[in-house]
Amino acid sequence: MPEFAPVAWKPRHAPPLEGPFAVNDRLAAAARWDTGGIGPEDVVIDGRGAAYTGLADGTILRFGPTGDAPEPIADAGGRPLGIEILGPGELVVCNADLGLQRVTANGEVTVLVDSFDDVPLRFTNNATVAPDGTIYFSDTSTRWSIHRYVADLLEGQPTGRVFARRPDGTVDLIVDGLQFANGVALDDAGTTLYIAETGRYRIHRHDLGTNATAVFADNLPGFPDNLTYGDSTVWVALASPRQRVVDLMHPHPWLRGVSHRLPDALKPKPVRHGIVLGLDPTGTVVSNLQDSTGTVAVTTSARVHDGRLFVGTLTDPAVAVLAL
Repeated sequence: MPEFAPVAWKPRHAPPLEGPFAVNDRLAAAARWDTGGIGPEDVVIDGRGAAYTGLADGTILRFGPTGDAPEPIADAGGRPLGIEILGPGELVVCNADLGLQRVTANGEVTVLVDSFDDVPLRFTNNATVAPDGTIYFSDTSTRWSIHRYVADLLEGQPTGRVFARRPDGTVDLIVDGLQFANGVALDDAGTTLYIAETGRYRIHRHDLGTNATAVFADNLPGFPDNLTYGDSTVWVALASPRQRVVDLMHPHPWLRGVSHRLPDALKPKPVRHGIVLGLDPTGTVVSNLQDSTGTVAVTTSARVHDGRLFVGTLTDPAVAVLAL
C-alpha cells in the first residue's frame, strides 16, 4: 500500500443544482431490474436487446429485453466495471482487479491486458470499442485500487491514464496525467475520444488524429463516472453531487491527511442523489435527469438504447431503466 501523499488543488466553486442542473426526480420513475447482487456498475445492450452487466462478486449477467430474471453467463472474478460489446457473442470487461478481459456468451474469460511496461494495471475502469476493434480503456490510478478509491480522490495525485489496445494486441498510452481517469466514449465518426476526469469534475475531448486533448466540460456539479455516446450526445452519470467539505479540503493537504486517517465510516461518501446529464458536441446540457429521493443513486453509468435509458450503480442491487 502506498504512503498517502496528498497534493494541493483549488477547485472552482461548485455550480448550484439549478438552471441546466436544476433538481428534478425524473429518474425516480425508472423501472428497477433486480440483479440479485450488488453493483451493476455499467450496462451494455446487444443488437437483440439483451442487456449485460457485471456485479461486485465478479458475476456477468444477461437480461432479456423485458428485464426478466437475469441469467449469469460468466464469472469474471475480481470487480467488473465498464462493459462493452466487443463482437458477436463477445464482451469486453474492465475488471478493476484483473485488467481488461474478453468474456464470451458461453462463459469463457480471457485476459487481454493486465500490465503496461511490465507493471500491473491497478484499476482498470471503463472502455469503448472502435469500429476497427481498437479498445480504448482507462486505468484510474497507478497508486490505489478500487477498494481504496476514496484514498485516490482525497490524495489528488494525477496518475490516471487512457490506453488503446490494438487488434494485434499491442497497447499504446493515449493520455496520462489524469486525476482519477474514468469514463471513455468514442464519437460516431471514431475520431474523438471523450474522457472523464472524476477527481477534477470535468470531461476532456481527445482528437485521435492530432493527439490533442482539450477540456470539453468543466466544473461539473458532481463526480463524472462512465461515459457513453449516441445521437450526437455525450451521456455522463454523476456518481454523486459534489460535497462542500471535500472541495474545502482540496487546497489543504494536511486536512486530507486527517480525513484519510479517519475510520472508513467517517470518510466522505457518495450522496444518494442520482444525476445523469446529456451534453451536445459543444458541451451544452441538453438532458438533465435526477433523483433527489435517492431511489436511483450512486449513478455510475448511463446508456440510451431504443428509447430507453439504462442506468448503472456502484452500490445498489438493480439496474434502473427509464423510458424516454
